[in-house]
Amino acid sequence: QVQLVQSGGGLVQAGGSLRLSCLASGGTFSEYSIAWFRQTPGKDRVFAAAAAVGWNGERHYYADSVEGRYTISRDNSKRTVYLQINNLEPEDTAVYYCAATRTFEVATMTWITQYSHWGQGTQVTVSS
Repeated sequence: QVQLVQSGGGLVQAGGSLRLSCLASGGTFSEYSIAWFRQTPGKDRVFAAAAAVGWNGERHYYADSVEGRYTISRDNSKRTVYLQINNLEPEDTAVYYCAATRTFEVATMTWITQYSHWGQGTQVTVSS
């Protein structure tokens, strides 16, 4: 069973960049697709990006709202998935969560219920 530990985040000025990390321990890392969600107070977690593994290799997916500014990457040797966020906007302020699943499907990749394991969350605050 995989456990996810997040790092990164913090307070950043608008226009800046940061990188979030999601370190997986336990389980067979290569079998898990990893996604990033973000959550603002009073709202549900919203899908941001995913690094999916499957028969056709690794594929990356992004929510339309973050395409072009968010980049997800995966380092299997370090058992870590990263989320690079560039040109930060105040609207990026949220708690970010990484999540893992062995049953990734594009049709349901935005669904919270698809993911069986979650990181602890990390706060990103963007000041204007």
